Amino acid sequence: MVHKLGSISPPSDDDDDDELAGAATPRAASFAPVDVNAAAPPPPPQRKEVKTKKKEERRKHEAAAAAANLWDDPDSYVVTIGGRVLGRGAAATADAATDNVRDVVVEDSDVWVQGVALFEGASLRVAHGRRYGLVGPNGKGKTTLLKLLHWRKLPVPRGIRVTLVVQEDDNRDPRPVIEVVLAADEELATLRAERDQLEASSAAAAANGARLAEVYEELTQRGWDTAPARAAKILAGLGFDQASQARPASSFSGGWIKRIALAGALFMQPTLLLLDEPTNHLDLRAVLWLEEYLTAQCKSTLVVVSHEEGFLNAICDEVVHLQDKKLHAYRGGFDSFVGSYEQKKAKAMKESERLAKAARKSGRRAPKKWHDYTVEFHFAAPTELAGGGPLLRLAEAGFTRGGFQLSAIDADVSMGQRVAVVGPNGAGKSTLLKLLAGELTPTSGEARRNPKLRIGLYSQHFCDALPEEKSPVQHGQCHRECLDTHPHLKSKPWEARAKLARFGLAKESHLTTIGKLSGGQKARVALASVALGEPHVLLLDEPTNNLDMQNIDALADALDEFAGGVVIVSHDSRLVSRVCDDEERSALWVVQDGTVRPYDGTFAEYRDDLLDDIRKEMAAD
Repeated sequence: MVHKLGSISPPSDDDDDDELAGAATPRAASFAPVDVNAAAPPPPPQRKEVKTKKKEERRKHEAAAAAANLWDDPDSYVVTIGGRVLGRGAAATADAATDNVRDVVVEDSDVWVQGVALFEGASLRVAHGRRYGLVGPNGKGKTTLLKLLHWRKLPVPRGIRVTLVVQEDDNRDPRPVIEVVLAADEELATLRAERDQLEASSAAAAANGARLAEVYEELTQRGWDTAPARAAKILAGLGFDQASQARPASSFSGGWIKRIALAGALFMQPTLLLLDEPTNHLDLRAVLWLEEYLTAQCKSTLVVVSHEEGFLNAICDEVVHLQDKKLHAYRGGFDSFVGSYEQKKAKAMKESERLAKAARKSGRRAPKKWHDYTVEFHFAAPTELAGGGPLLRLAEAGFTRGGFQLSAIDADVSMGQRVAVVGPNGAGKSTLLKLLAGELTPTSGEARRNPKLRIGLYSQHFCDALPEEKSPVQHGQCHRECLDTHPHLKSKPWEARAKLARFGLAKESHLTTIGKLSGGQKARVALASVALGEPHVLLLDEPTNNLDMQNIDALADALDEFAGGVVIVSHDSRLVSRVCDDEERSALWVVQDGTVRPYDGTFAEYRDDLLDDIRKEMAAD
């Protein structure tokens, strides 16, 4: 019997295999080793204790929900600029006074929410026409900074249009996708609606005719005659074929809704475009297309929050680093920033040592040392399995469900092997991982696995499967389904807490219900749960979504040290390049056109081939 551990795979949706919606039941990752000699459990608490505990939990939940709502309420923020405190509501708007100014300049700004300081003495200059990457650990205020600019709680010139594309968008518009994108430019949509109304009206024909001529002139100046074609090209670049563009936007789910919002923002061409993790839920081709579009065709000033270093290297003129509640600007792409930052760090540490030495001699208190945010992940060494050879294999396997089909799959995974899986969204990458894990059964051919094999499956949709009412510790201790099948994998609370700590989850979050955690915290809970199962093979579906750069580096280090097999679906070029850096034990599988085929070359070569194709297509348009 195969041990399937760490399965975090709710019903598939449009983010990848929409053709399989409802094909698999969500199963949350849960397991950990058990001490069979553990003492008997303590007696159940008295009814009064239970009632008091429930009341306290309800109070904490209500407080957490109220606190979460504050982050999306502009009036919750107190902003001071140069010592001047802005008021609340409309009076708090910090528009720059000059209409023809296009640069955004923030000087000596403090930002507070409910008594918590997010920025202190922060300064920022966003020059018109340049592209900025905003980086820093999760939870330190990057998204908040974008929101403050969008809300104009920071000085933004009156004459510029500002658009923000958020990480998650749940707008369920019933109109066709192409119409939603066209309507994103509200000024253009207003002119279009007025044109239709004037053309339909028969009264006051002369007056209507004069105004209609003016409207047509304004539409022409705004490029309305080419607008539908331009919107269609943007959607095509982000993965929407002609049939998808005609579908109601409400028929798509999470990741595709985000793409529609992104397409709308690119189409309307605002003066200042703010993007929060735009590459989440994109496949590699869409990421590369976005890189090319932003650098070659987009005329907006850009501020982007992203954890993807290759993407930032491709698009950025400058990097803004959020550290110690201040904003530090560095010229160049991300690699240039890293070099400059390391030099700055070395210089600061040397100065800190000098001052500390002087303090010891004088008896004064030593100055605060330079501190970097760091985290380490760890997967336990897998136990040995008898038999040798591949740990799991798909032999002439196929899978058919409705109109979706994968066929003629010949693939295997061995101990120590590294496999990167690439291909368009919807081609079947997630389905392939579920076939390997045993979550789905081939409808033709066969799947073979070592009978003692333990598999850790991490799905990109883990948020839908994690039990929001449980704490991370409870979740890590394995629910009854897992206990009945694998009793040796039960654990004590301290073991779950130790693993959660190894995956960077702060101890104060260990007993908080999962529903109150951020996306990044949930990702760590899910990865820690997978690790608790001590798998022989890791199957990771877009593991970098919701992780910051430090966590991605920690994941790459842990996978590099892991002795078992690894199969990873990811559009993150740097992570894949690090995991698959050994050509002798690495492979690249391409899922496309209804099958899975090995790519004869490295990931970097495959990426370059895609980029060449994209540039040729753009040049031909």
